[in-house]
Amino acid sequence: MLISKLFRSAEVTFNRIFKRNIETMSTKIKVALIQCNVGKNREENLNNASVLIERAKNNGAELVALPECFNSPYGTNFFKDYAESIPNGPSCEMLSKNAKKHNIYLVGGTIPETDDGKVYNTCTVWNPDGKLIAKYRKMHLFDIDIPGGITFKESDILRPGNNLETFNIKDIKFGLGICYDMRFEELAKLYRLEGCRVLLYPGAFNMTTGPLHWELIQRARANDNQVYVFAVSPARGTKGYICWGHSQITDPWGKVIAAAGHEEEIIYADIDADECDKVRQQIPVGVQRRVDIYDTVNICKSKI
Repeated sequence: MLISKLFRSAEVTFNRIFKRNIETMSTKIKVALIQCNVGKNREENLNNASVLIERAKNNGAELVALPECFNSPYGTNFFKDYAESIPNGPSCEMLSKNAKKHNIYLVGGTIPETDDGKVYNTCTVWNPDGKLIAKYRKMHLFDIDIPGGITFKESDILRPGNNLETFNIKDIKFGLGICYDMRFEELAKLYRLEGCRVLLYPGAFNMTTGPLHWELIQRARANDNQVYVFAVSPARGTKGYICWGHSQITDPWGKVIAAAGHEEEIIYADIDADECDKVRQQIPVGVQRRVDIYDTVNICKSKI
């Protein structure tokens, strides 16, 4: 009888460990991208984000992501006033609290970060224990001049980051970029070579470049690298810098599988990162690159 009980106990323990390992190695996850309204009142922005995070959790999301500058208006005249230290500022406190409260992985869009007198546009990632597990600073600053369209120069205020940043959920590796970073295919390729199967970009394209390039670039990065691409925008406002909206989830075939309109909204998708492997086996461009003739990624990597 005692031996039988010991065997049953050992079997239960083994099954629990085995189940935990299977869950840990899972490539399936439900994601939610929050396209929230953003105004000039930081406290209201944080409270609104908290409400939407809870809604996403209640709808089954395991990974929730917020947009670029979810805590402040997007603009060089706002970055310094809204800048916070990481991980001790009020925005990070809200993110940590919500990740732990709802037992989710939470991508904190971006916030203006202050560090040693410098200001960065920074994305943070929090695990279900409320701990900071990744921090990425926008690498390519948005300095453009389109006559009759838009002129913007982030480098007047912001400093660029210089490091790639990845994190893992289950058996899925994610790579981070922010908005304008999406235009640089070399960065996405580096993440592909690092083993990423999802690229996540909080972003805030405008009313000039948004209609032209927002969906196009995401589909291109997804197709080029055979990865999922998540892009999270703020909702469209009416004053100041006007965001395009249209947050989007694109699969490794380059197909849009979820997309928002321009108002406040949460979009969801159940993804399986094994789909990346299937695409790569069927169209093996990763191993067919002619690095004997061109290898721009290694040239790029040597300079980072």
